[in-house]
Amino acid sequence: MKLVILETSDVHGNIYPIRYADNSPEDVGMGKIATLVYKERAKHPCTLLVDNGDMIQGTPLLYYYARFDHKRPNPMTVIANKLNYDCAVFGNHEFNFGSDVLNRAVDASKFPWLAANIVHELTGKPFFGTPYIIKSYTHGPCVAVLGLTTKYVPNWEKPEHIKGMRFDDPVDTANKWVPFLKNEKKVDVVILSYHGGFGRDLDTGEAIEELKGENQAYQICQDVPDIDVLLTGHQHRMIYGKTINGVAVIQPGCNGTHLGKVTLELERAVKGWQITSKSSELLSVRGIKSDMSLLSYVDVYERDAQTWLDQPLGKIDGDMRVHDPMKVRTRDHPLIEFINRLQMKVSGTDISSTALFNNESPGMPEHVSMRDIVANYIYPNTLRVLRISGQDMLNALERSASYFETYIGGPIQVSKAFTDPKPQHYNYDMWEGIDYIIDISRPAGERIVKLSYHEAPVRMDGQYDVVMNNYRAVGGGDYFMFCKKPIVKDIPVDVTELIANEVLEKKIIKATVDHNWKIVY
Repeated sequence: MKLVILETSDVHGNIYPIRYADNSPEDVGMGKIATLVYKERAKHPCTLLVDNGDMIQGTPLLYYYARFDHKRPNPMTVIANKLNYDCAVFGNHEFNFGSDVLNRAVDASKFPWLAANIVHELTGKPFFGTPYIIKSYTHGPCVAVLGLTTKYVPNWEKPEHIKGMRFDDPVDTANKWVPFLKNEKKVDVVILSYHGGFGRDLDTGEAIEELKGENQAYQICQDVPDIDVLLTGHQHRMIYGKTINGVAVIQPGCNGTHLGKVTLELERAVKGWQITSKSSELLSVRGIKSDMSLLSYVDVYERDAQTWLDQPLGKIDGDMRVHDPMKVRTRDHPLIEFINRLQMKVSGTDISSTALFNNESPGMPEHVSMRDIVANYIYPNTLRVLRISGQDMLNALERSASYFETYIGGPIQVSKAFTDPKPQHYNYDMWEGIDYIIDISRPAGERIVKLSYHEAPVRMDGQYDVVMNNYRAVGGGDYFMFCKKPIVKDIPVDVTELIANEVLEKKIIKATVDHNWKIVY
């Protein structure tokens, strides 16, 4: 017999096949995924449908729902219920909007959310109650799915969003539960759905990330016996056709561009069902039509979000568009200057840092709507003011400066550490309130050749108050120098709301730069 496991991961709130910056068509979303799911189910009676996490955050539709539309069920939950998911796993972004939004999504789901390694910090018992599911097929195998989440969530998330939770090591947790499922529950097939990726090269086993513990999928395959399939995510990679230590592994990209498919061939044996072959592939949504009957269940959500997005707010005097993202990151730009200046204004500090989060940020057009703001500021970040030393500041700037490959001529290149295995443009910060020069012809770690504050050199033992987003303030993006630094002020308002209010208040925003930093080579 044949068992087919279908996986979505890192859909990030994409339901409709559009790009919200301008509503242009795009090959993404659950509408298209649904068409593929229905097709696979029609061909294969024995199927499992699993979401691997980062479902309920990522698009303006989900942002609007989380912030302004609390009376209706979560639109992603509505879609997942209609698609009859068997289970879902918590991704790190599930916690971004806080416990109320997350709990409403979980409560409204007709399928269980799995979290074997998210436990009560005092009792060690599963926090969400459901570590695994078991599904038995008529005249077929007994199949278990165990859910795991990257243990690095506390390094990124606001403490109040994960209050009372402890994120245990996924490898240790799997070694606890897999023998239980095999020996006590007598399952034939063990599937792990882990919201995390691979910190090592799949073929050689060599380390590909400096950060240890965020992506432990390779270690799970090596150190946990009796796993048949490992569903992964988090890194937004497209991985298929691979086995590690006999475990079939897969990862279906992000935003609903692909549906992961693992096919197991099984035969009945004396001691239950035995797997005779494993294969995996990614099914692309390119050219696939969305299932309009499914989308009809959330059309009202979409109409309300689109109305909100089109609210006119004000104007830009000058050019604040992003014409070339590399130019934004190599010279002072009005968009970055505006955000940094706003962060300084609302925090009462005179040093700020922010980033251009991705290469799709369009910048601000002349006439600004809410759509333009969320197209540029894509995360539900808030702000914090930290008190750091001059040495911390230098270390943070060196971390940002490592974004570039060492310059040896030709066009400036981005370091592979910021592009592979996952693009991390959001981890390159640009600062305001200090003056600095980055020499990218020098080795990483030795590139800041000027650093001054109020026309005087920054003192390494001096204390400076800096405003930054909450992700960076807890050390996110390997900015470990910020971990556990004194919090001078917490500003619990989304930056998107702060930007919208500023444009509404001023009506006209001037696009200016002060050239406080530059790159040389």
